[in-house]
Amino acid sequence: MSTITAAAVSALATPHLAAVGPFGPGWGAGGPGWGFPLLGLLVPLFWIAVIVTLALVFGRRFRRARLESAGALAEQTLGQRYANGDIDEREYRARLDVLRATRPTR
Repeated sequence: MSTITAAAVSALATPHLAAVGPFGPGWGAGGPGWGFPLLGLLVPLFWIAVIVTLALVFGRRFRRARLESAGALAEQTLGQRYANGDIDEREYRARLDVLRATRPTR
């Protein structure tokens, strides 16, 4: 038997050596195995999680800023009504206390 034929017979006789491709075990005739389908599922899930997290963080900031600006607008309107004489000082102070007590906290 020649050397090449002996190597081929030896490789066929030991199936674990036949599955070794140029990049190591698992890259032979059987393919890469479960790694690629699993990776193909995890990568999109990772990016979806990143996008949802960013949306939650920045969405909360924008909602909070909108609520704070609405509170400032309410105080300004109340001050304008007091300046116009529509309400007296006692009512102004009471309503201002209510507005400041219900202001969202950080």
